[in-house]
Amino acid sequence: MAEKPVKSRTLKVKKGKIIQQKGEYNSKIYVVRKGLLRSYSIDQKGREHIFMFAPEGWVVGDAISVDEPCELAIQALEDSELLVREKDAKRDGTPKGFEALARRLLVLQRRIMMMMSVTALERYEHFENTYPNLVQRVPQKMIAAYLGITPEALSKVRGQRLKK
Repeated sequence: MAEKPVKSRTLKVKKGKIIQQKGEYNSKIYVVRKGLLRSYSIDQKGREHIFMFAPEGWVVGDAISVDEPCELAIQALEDSELLVREKDAKRDGTPKGFEALARRLLVLQRRIMMMMSVTALERYEHFENTYPNLVQRVPQKMIAAYLGITPEALSKVRGQRLKK
C-alpha cells in the first residue's frame, strides 16, 4: 500500500520570532530553507539552555508526542524561511519507524537538557531512577562518564546521596 505524501507548507518568520513556546502543544517539524533557528529551554532558576541550532538544511522540532506539551521553545535567530510539516504519523503518512525514532530522540532530548540544567547529584538520582538495576552492574567509571562528571566527583555525589 502506497503511503500518502507528506503535507507541508512554507512559513516566513522574522528574526526574534518565537515559533514554538515551551508548554504549548505543537505538531510541527520545521525544515530550515533559509535562516537560522534555535531550540532551547529555560530552567527553574531562569537559566537558558540551548538544545540545538538549526541552520539551512537542518530540521528542528520537539521530540515530544503531539499529545503532550512541548519541552522546548523554538526561535528564529535570523529572518527565516521554513518548510513546516506535521509530525503526527496518523495525519501525514510518515512511516511507523518515525514513531520509534521520535521516542529515542525524546529520551536524548531530555537527557541533554537535564545534563545542562541540573546538579551532579540530581543527575545521579535521575540515573538511579532510570536504571535502578545498573548501579551495581556498571563500573563507576562508566556511570561517571554517562553523567558527564569525573569518577572523583561521582564518589562525592554518592557520599552526598548517602547523607540524604
